[in-house]
Amino acid sequence: MTRSLRFLFLVVVAAAAFAQPATKYQMPPKELADLVDAPAFPVPVVAPDSQRMLLAEPPPLLTIADLAQPELKLAGIRFNPQTHAEPRALYFKKLTFVTFRDGAKTEVTGLPENPRVRHIAWSPDSKRIAFTVSLPDGVQLWSAGIDGKASRVGNVILNLTLPGAPFHWLPGSDAFIAKLLHDERPPAPEAERIPEGPVVQEAAGRKAGVRTFEDLLKNESDAAMFDWHAQSEVMRVGLDGSVKGILRYGPVTNATPSPDGKWVLIETLHRPYSYNVPYYRFPVAIDVYGVDDAMRYRTIGDLPLAEDVPIDFDAVRQGPRDVEWRDDKPATLVWAEAQDKGNPRLEAAVRDKLFTLDAPWNAAQQPQLLASLPLRYDHIEWGGDDLALVTMSRWRDRKSQMIVIQPANRDAAPRMIFDRSSEDRYGDPGRPVLTYTPLGTQVLRRSGSSIYLIGLGASAEGDRPFLDKFDLTSLKSTRLFRSTAPSYEQPLTVIDDNTVLTRRESVTDPPNYFVRDLRRNTTRALTQIPNPVPQLASASKELIHYKRADGLDLSGTLYLPPGYDQKRDGALPVLMWAYPEEFKSAKAAAQVTGSPYRFTRPGALSALPFVVRGYAVLDNPSIPILGEGNKEPNDTYVEQLVAGAKAAVDELVRRGVGDRDRMAVGGHSYGAFMTANLLAHSDLFRAGIARSGAYNRTLTPFSFQAEERTFWEAPETYMTMSPFRFADKIKSPILLIHGIDDDNSGTFPIQSERFFQAIKGLGGTARLVMLPYEAHGYRGRESVMHMLWEMDRWLDKYVKNAKPR
Repeated sequence: MTRSLRFLFLVVVAAAAFAQPATKYQMPPKELADLVDAPAFPVPVVAPDSQRMLLAEPPPLLTIADLAQPELKLAGIRFNPQTHAEPRALYFKKLTFVTFRDGAKTEVTGLPENPRVRHIAWSPDSKRIAFTVSLPDGVQLWSAGIDGKASRVGNVILNLTLPGAPFHWLPGSDAFIAKLLHDERPPAPEAERIPEGPVVQEAAGRKAGVRTFEDLLKNESDAAMFDWHAQSEVMRVGLDGSVKGILRYGPVTNATPSPDGKWVLIETLHRPYSYNVPYYRFPVAIDVYGVDDAMRYRTIGDLPLAEDVPIDFDAVRQGPRDVEWRDDKPATLVWAEAQDKGNPRLEAAVRDKLFTLDAPWNAAQQPQLLASLPLRYDHIEWGGDDLALVTMSRWRDRKSQMIVIQPANRDAAPRMIFDRSSEDRYGDPGRPVLTYTPLGTQVLRRSGSSIYLIGLGASAEGDRPFLDKFDLTSLKSTRLFRSTAPSYEQPLTVIDDNTVLTRRESVTDPPNYFVRDLRRNTTRALTQIPNPVPQLASASKELIHYKRADGLDLSGTLYLPPGYDQKRDGALPVLMWAYPEEFKSAKAAAQVTGSPYRFTRPGALSALPFVVRGYAVLDNPSIPILGEGNKEPNDTYVEQLVAGAKAAVDELVRRGVGDRDRMAVGGHSYGAFMTANLLAHSDLFRAGIARSGAYNRTLTPFSFQAEERTFWEAPETYMTMSPFRFADKIKSPILLIHGIDDDNSGTFPIQSERFFQAIKGLGGTARLVMLPYEAHGYRGRESVMHMLWEMDRWLDKYVKNAKPR
């Protein structure tokens, strides 16, 4: 054998010795698979006249074939370059109209085979719906009448490359404003194979810290490709298929008609693009066009590239933002402009100002000041010239305020109606109920001087949804309805002053829709959706309460296997699945989340399926990270994390349902980060499962989660919170799972890869599973089934059948 052949032989043998055996997708035990494959619940879309709703039924999961479609990742977005649609998005396969009067059902027919329906919207007159259908040759616009007969609208192909609604109904219910693919585009540019030179960026002494965004443009070739695919024509499309142009060409992010249908607000991106921030920070022109003459009448703003927006949560770009139509006027625009350079760290008595501008957009017209706000503007709900509700907030101390203004009387002082902490779930007054105008817009539903509020009704006994009537003069509420045990009944919308549409469920009864008569306190069922997971009917569910060592009240939902008998079966192996939260108030941190009366239905990514495998599952136990006053929560993250987990473990052992020597912990994303830290800093758990997490905080130096400080402002906190730094302390086995195409800020796949390499190199026990084509949340059936197979084997080996320590 020659020297070269001998060397090649040794290389091949060495590679074979270190290579991992090929793994095909595996199926978990049937009891787990059946839970995942159970039919999904339909999604309701209520008609403007509140006389009926559409129920849209999604599939339980996508497939790997769905996820393996061609995909471009440009400027922070992902899309199929052949169809110009988002391949991972939830879609619907079946549509059914349900009439409130008698519960009559009409299934929509005439759809293509295996339709992928999205973007469902009712016409203003409530006689039709419109929606998109994604097919291999592009995204089509379809419509269906309440008789159930569906048909395609013309021959147009929509462009869904950029996020946002691809079409809007016009007020006459006979036409749309839509973003269409340009028919006469030149051929697509080819990806650059041989570069003409290096990619160069410069820093010029100005602060421009950014978070760890995914899928950014990398070079001019990417920019050209983004430009080509993002180009849309904004057109008026009739139900009869007729097409009329408004804006011929451009990377349009938003095209919204005015309530009277005479104007269109169009936001168009333009160069220079950026390699550091996503598309929504690119330069953007905000213009008003006429529907009939396709002329540009007014430029509201032309915002420059926004690479230097501070990383603070209240930070915003400068110039007009959140530009939108007033829902209660034919053609009036409203927008916000920062008065503190968009930087919440600067002192400012006024953070934002709201401006309005009316048609017909004469050059001499100047925007009118509507309100000056001491906090950052969030949103506005319109009631008329005498009433609008403005919500504003401040992240630093979690303050949230709602004020009443009189748009037609700008000399009238604003009135404060809610001033609260956004963390305070118990004090949440609810959201205002809206109603449709004849033009298809939504405004406040009013009853004299009162409005209606719907809320989750968080309380010490769990969520109890409610409907209130709130008097804007006396600022007092009258409770019209509150959910009572043993059901969980959530008001969805007010049909009239005496009737409400609700969604009701219990631990054993699946969610169904009801019409509730408030005067008679009676309900009438609209749907009879069967229990998709009867195998969980006898599993027990309990909202448990316990305390952290420092006295802080904690809670979690405990599930025990079907047929479990504590005297007979004794203490069980435990899977604790959690997600830490930061708080600025001990009172808020101690509040209960969730409800003990909700239907027991596991999501595809939840830990609940393992209750049928003989585990006690503690779902969403409180893991608060508290920092009151000037203290930062994360400065004592590790200590509080371990204290919260220990309290949960101790409570399960005290109850006799959890075996202290057979405890596992797991979580997804920030819950994965939690899991790794608990294994590094405690001996509470025999094993961990960490999915799609980040483990080295120096790779997210410009803040993460609720942390606003940079690495250079709090280096010790970043280092102490990084389990990568303590990989040598992880002695319990850890299963790492990650989507190869993770699109979430900060949770790059390399986080799991490097963490695994560290644990392996230090002699720890770990397994790394990288799921092809999966992003941050796993969508493919094959991926989810294999994930459950991995988790089941891991728990079985290292927890359920673990030898005593």
